[in-house]
Amino acid sequence: MSKPSPLASIFLIILVDILGLTIILPLLPFYAESLGATPFVVGLLISTYAACQLMAGPILGQLSDRIGRKPVLLLSQCGTFAGFILLAVSHSLIPVFLSRVIDGLTAGNISVAQAYIADVTEESKRTQSFALIGIAFGVGFSFGPWISGFLAGYSHTYPILLAAGLSATSVVATLFLLPGKTPASIDAQHEHTKEISYRHTFSLLREPAVSRLYRQFAAFAFTFSIFMSGFALFAERRFVWHGVPFQAKEVGYVLAFLGFSGVLIQGGLIRHLVKRMGEARLVPAGFAASVVGMIALGLSHGVAQLLAVVAIFAFGSSVVRPALTTIITQVVGRKRQGMALGMTQSVTSIAQIIGPAISGMLIQHNLLSIWAFAGAGCSALGLIWCFYNREVRTYAPDTPAGD
Repeated sequence: MSKPSPLASIFLIILVDILGLTIILPLLPFYAESLGATPFVVGLLISTYAACQLMAGPILGQLSDRIGRKPVLLLSQCGTFAGFILLAVSHSLIPVFLSRVIDGLTAGNISVAQAYIADVTEESKRTQSFALIGIAFGVGFSFGPWISGFLAGYSHTYPILLAAGLSATSVVATLFLLPGKTPASIDAQHEHTKEISYRHTFSLLREPAVSRLYRQFAAFAFTFSIFMSGFALFAERRFVWHGVPFQAKEVGYVLAFLGFSGVLIQGGLIRHLVKRMGEARLVPAGFAASVVGMIALGLSHGVAQLLAVVAIFAFGSSVVRPALTTIITQVVGRKRQGMALGMTQSVTSIAQIIGPAISGMLIQHNLLSIWAFAGAGCSALGLIWCFYNREVRTYAPDTPAGD
C-alpha cells in the first residue's frame, strides 16, 4: 500500500491542530470574563501567550533546521495539549495565564509546518502549497467556532476538553503519518558549525530585501492580531441578535463564516490569482481589501453588514499571508527557510503581544470604531510599504534565491 503524500499528511495534522485552536478562540474572552477578567485583562491574556511564543519561536525554527521538523512539531503539539488540559481545570485567572504560558513556549506548530511544506515543494508551486495552511485555517474556522458555540451552551469546559482531545490526536497523527526526515533537515545536519541563537535568526533583518518584506508581514500580523483579539468583545458590544448582545455562540458563527470564506479563496481562487497577477501584485491587493474591510467594520451596526465586511476582510487576509510567505522563502533560500519562518512567527508574536493590549484598552473604553480603524491603519502601512519595496514588486519565482 502506498504511503500518503507528505503534503496530505501535514495538511491533516495542521487541520486537527487548528480545529483545537479555533474551538478555544471564540470561547476564551468569555471564559476569562466569567472568571473576573476585564477587556484589558483579556488582551493581556492573549499577549502573554504571544510573548512566550516570541521567546521560543526563533529557537524552535532553527532547531527544526538542525534536527528535523518532526521532533520539533511533536514538542509543540505536546505543549498545546498540556496547556488545554490546565485551562480546562482552571477556576481562577492565574492557572488560565499559566496555561497560555505553557502553550506559548512550545508554540511552533505553524512555522515548523510551513518550513516542512517549503522543504517538499518546488518554488513555482509554493504559494499554492502554503495555501494549504490557509485552507486548514478556513476549515477550522468553519467548524471549530460553531462547535465551540454549541458546546458552550452546556458548559465552558466541554469545548476546552474537546480541543485537548484534538491536540492529542494531532500528536498521534504526527507520530505515525509524517515522514521523519525532510530535505532541509538532512542538509542542516551537515552544518554543525551554525549556532542556534536569537542573534542568528535576527541577523536576517540586516538584509535590506528581507527586512522590507518583514515590515509588510508585520503590518499584516498587526491587522490580523487586532481583529482576532478584539472581535469577540467588539461584537458583544456592537451587535445584537434577537434582542440579545452577541455571545460565544454568535461570535462562533461569524468566525465560522470567516473560515468558510477563507476556504473558498485559498482552496481554489488563489491558484488563479497567482497565475494571473503573481505574488508581488497579490500582496497589495490583499492589503487594500483589509483596509476597506476594517474601516467598514468600524462603521457597521447590522448583522447583514457584518457578514459582508467579514467576507472582504477574509479575502485580504487569505491572499496576503501565503503570497508574502512565498516571497520571503524565495528570497532567503532553501537552507534558511526554517529560520526565516521562525522569524515570521516572531513577528506574529510581537503583533500578538501589542495588538491585544491595544484592542483591550480601546474596547474597555468603548472606542469600538477606533479599534477597527486601528486595524485598517496597520494594513494601510502595509499597502504603502508595498509600493516602496522594490524587491516585492520586481521579484519573480525564477529569480535565483540566495542560500
